Amino acid sequence: MSATPRHRFVIVDDHPLFRGALRQVLEGLDDDVVVDEAGSLDEVVALLDRIDDIDLLLLDLTMPGVQGFSGLLYLRAQYPAVPVVVVSATEEPATIRRAMEFGAAGFIPKSLGSIEAIRAAVGAVLAGGEWVPPDSVGTDEGENDEDIVRRLATLTPQQLRVLMMLSEGLLNKQIAHALGVSEATVKAHVSAVLQKLGVESRTQAVIAAGRIAGAPRAGAPT
Repeated sequence: MSATPRHRFVIVDDHPLFRGALRQVLEGLDDDVVVDEAGSLDEVVALLDRIDDIDLLLLDLTMPGVQGFSGLLYLRAQYPAVPVVVVSATEEPATIRRAMEFGAAGFIPKSLGSIEAIRAAVGAVLAGGEWVPPDSVGTDEGENDEDIVRRLATLTPQQLRVLMMLSEGLLNKQIAHALGVSEATVKAHVSAVLQKLGVESRTQAVIAAGRIAGAPRAGAPT
């Protein structure tokens, strides 16, 4: 294999068996392919900070520590040069549309029938296009959900990380330790998140973000 591979992919999914299956699909695209794997947001952040020649990142929306579309939003905001394709068990048209609105370059359902279909989808994105399942027409959404979509898109990468940690029920002290900042800084981030989302409590922020992609997680302290 040459020092610089023809293509380099990153698979982000917390299920090793699925990562292994998708790795085989991607490695069959070309003779000169490198595939890295991550099982969590923290792992992929560490990887992206170390590697800067990634052609495509394939992201599962549902992972520990990730609330709704917060992982996708964070990766697009923090690493805008890295295209992201969502690979998800969810096939709802509204979810596909939202993922594309939040910056995904494509959306591949895990149920997509054949290896060749997945390779064709990845190839379309590598060629500079977008790919979504045929006939994935979004449904109209309520005004409140559309407002939350717009508000979520205004959060900075650090505010998105704080929101994800809120969804896990972490306290300010725990968030400060994880991010390597002061509790005062965390409080400022939380206040900014609440203001931007137009809510009054941490719990409301988690529920608002979770509603965009399904059922919210419980456990965030008020």
